Amino acid sequence: MGRFFSNSDIVLFQGDSITDCKRNREDIESLGNGYPATVKAIYNTLFPSNTTTFVNKGISGNRVRDLIARYHEDFFEIQPTFISIMIGINDVWRAFDRGDPCPLERFEREYVQLLELIRKDFPAVKIMLIEPFVLHSLPDRKDWHPDLDPKRAFVRSLAREYANYFLPLHSILTEKAKSEFSEPVLAEDGVHPSSVGHAVIASEYLKLLDVL
Repeated sequence: MGRFFSNSDIVLFQGDSITDCKRNREDIESLGNGYPATVKAIYNTLFPSNTTTFVNKGISGNRVRDLIARYHEDFFEIQPTFISIMIGINDVWRAFDRGDPCPLERFEREYVQLLELIRKDFPAVKIMLIEPFVLHSLPDRKDWHPDLDPKRAFVRSLAREYANYFLPLHSILTEKAKSEFSEPVLAEDGVHPSSVGHAVIASEYLKLLDVL
C-alpha cells in the first residue's frame, strides 16, 4: 500500500456515462460526480503533496466504436501515462432499448482496434480495463446476460494481453449486493451507480493499485 502515481503522471478515465457522470466537458479539470472524482479525492487526501493530473473524458451513451471515433482528441492529445477504460454496457443495452445490437464479433474487433492504437502510440502507458456490469435492480436486466457475459469474458481476455490491471467489476458488485448492499442501493437501474456504487468502484480501483 502506498503512492502509485508520480507527480508527472497523467491519469485518463475513459468510458461512457458511468465515467462521464455529468462532468463539465468545457473544463478539462472537471471530473464529474462519480468514481473518477472520488479516486482523485482519496488519492489527494492520502498524498496531499502530489501533483498528478487526473482527466475524465467519459461520454454518456458511448460504445467501443465511439472511443475509437474520438481517439485523437480524447486519448492521443491527452498524452496519458495511465488509462482506465470502462466501456461495453451500451454495446449490450442498445439491443434492448433501441433494437441496435452489437454482435460479439464487432465488439471484439473494435475493442482490439482501440487497444492496438493505444499500445502503438503509448507503448509505456499502463492500462486498466474495467469489466462492464449489470445488476438486477430491474427485472429485465437478467435478460441481458446472454449478450453481456461473452463480452465480459472477452474484456477479461483482452486484459491478459493488453492491460496491466483488470478490475472484475461485475463480480465485485454482484458480491457486494449479496453481502453489504442491495442491488438498487448500488445502482437503481442496474447500470448507473449511486453515490454508494461510485464509492465502491473508486475503492476497488485504488485497492487494485495497492493504494488502499
